[in-house]
Amino acid sequence: MTIYSGKCFCGAVEIEAEGAPEAMGYCHCSSCRSWSAAPVNAFTLWKPQNVRVTKGAEFVATYAQSELSHRQYCKRCGGHLMCDHPPLRLVDVYAATLPMLKFAPGVHVNYSETVLPIRDGLPKLKDFPAEFGGSGVAVSE
Repeated sequence: MTIYSGKCFCGAVEIEAEGAPEAMGYCHCSSCRSWSAAPVNAFTLWKPQNVRVTKGAEFVATYAQSELSHRQYCKRCGGHLMCDHPPLRLVDVYAATLPMLKFAPGVHVNYSETVLPIRDGLPKLKDFPAEFGGSGVAVSE
């Protein structure tokens, strides 16, 4: 299996993701935009058993914004690493954290909150897919 390595901004924390992500895409919600300090957040979703901290676990801090989002970052530099989504049984390793992974987005979620319309032909969902507790409603580009 392929292993993708990544690290925080200062390099104190290193992580690995093994195999292939379950999904990749863009999130447009205000929470992800605020956390990432960007108009859109690129995500890669992995099964928890395929993601591990390989160095610097003592520097990993978690901010549990809600039961859905447990955001993890480096205590030394503040660099963002990943976000555990316990109810979904998936971990979002931010696409920028895994520089060798070929990012191939398949969907836009929370597009009703977008501040940066992207016309790329990918499906745009109002919120989340129905299987993740959303409405599954598609919206136009």
